[in-house]
Amino acid sequence: MRLIHQDPKTGLLKLRLETPSDLWRTARLVRVGERVGASTTRRDPEAPEETPAAERTRRRVWMVVRVEEVEFHGFTRHVRITGTIVEGPFDVGRHHTLDLEVGDEVALQKESLSPAERALLEEGMAGRGEASLLLASVDWGESSIVRMRGRAIEPVADLRRTIAGKQYGGGQGDKDRGAYVQEIVKVIRSEAPRADSLIVAGPGFLKETVAKALAEAEPALRGKVTLFPTSESGRAGIDELLRSGRASEVLRGAVAAEEADLVEQLVTALGGRRAAVGLQEVGRAAEAGAVETLLVSETLLTDPLAIRAMESARSDRARLFVVRDEGEAGKRLVGLGRIGALLRYDWEAGRERSGAGRATGSTGSPRAAPRSGASGP
Repeated sequence: MRLIHQDPKTGLLKLRLETPSDLWRTARLVRVGERVGASTTRRDPEAPEETPAAERTRRRVWMVVRVEEVEFHGFTRHVRITGTIVEGPFDVGRHHTLDLEVGDEVALQKESLSPAERALLEEGMAGRGEASLLLASVDWGESSIVRMRGRAIEPVADLRRTIAGKQYGGGQGDKDRGAYVQEIVKVIRSEAPRADSLIVAGPGFLKETVAKALAEAEPALRGKVTLFPTSESGRAGIDELLRSGRASEVLRGAVAAEEADLVEQLVTALGGRRAAVGLQEVGRAAEAGAVETLLVSETLLTDPLAIRAMESARSDRARLFVVRDEGEAGKRLVGLGRIGALLRYDWEAGRERSGAGRATGSTGSPRAAPRSGASGP
């Protein structure tokens, strides 16, 4: 994401969307009621009246709409912003949809930026040139391959096959295994040219077999491949790898991997006293200046209590990270109350020593559940 222009007096921001992750960020930055402008196409109303509507040429124009609805389409990589036209060469007052893709420029007019919006902008502007990574989690009969870039985790292929056992005569099991390896290799080879790094993970020795077959079929890939062990394969194996932190060096720069790692740190910290979860508890920790990193679900970005906690945390230079609802990390955070904080110190111990005691039964916090649970109540 590139900031092309900013006018503090009017609140105008003009951005260039450079990656698929920037589309997700834009969908979270735009609010209903705000003004958003972009280059778009619309049927020319100045065409002769006798021209059928279907044949009227579409002109490319710059239009500004008052936002009524925002939709993010991750699979097709675009953002649709629908609203009433408030500025444009024609059709002012009518409805129009701005369809944004990677490479487009968009102008946002915001009265002020919330802490979460500032965090998203900073993340986007720091993420230019996000690395593209290919992850394959493999095992006999079940394998998944995904592409990762920034915030986006895109499925490439899920391969589930029935493989004959060694007890069958005629070497059918060997044939099935050989064909399965070649199928995995074919998918990886087709995607590898667009990837900066390639990870092959899994619970058994198939990952080594795949890496060897890849090197034989495509020697240039040898330096891109890194192997990691996991206890599971398929999508579960990919989730395990992301939250384990074992591949953090290879995944450096992938925000989706950092997201999984931070939520895992939060779950681990709940076993001690260096974490807070739920709106009430996180709010108290933020007011005490104890928050080091605040994790907030995208569905809480407009919640007044969450905004207050975010403002308190940012004023004490805490890091703010917005977590996507979709995906394993987002589901875990939702189960923990949709907001959580990694703390600088055990702030509750200080309250107890001072005689303030510890509040119990606060709404918005799942602390009544066992703290060792990773998926919430």
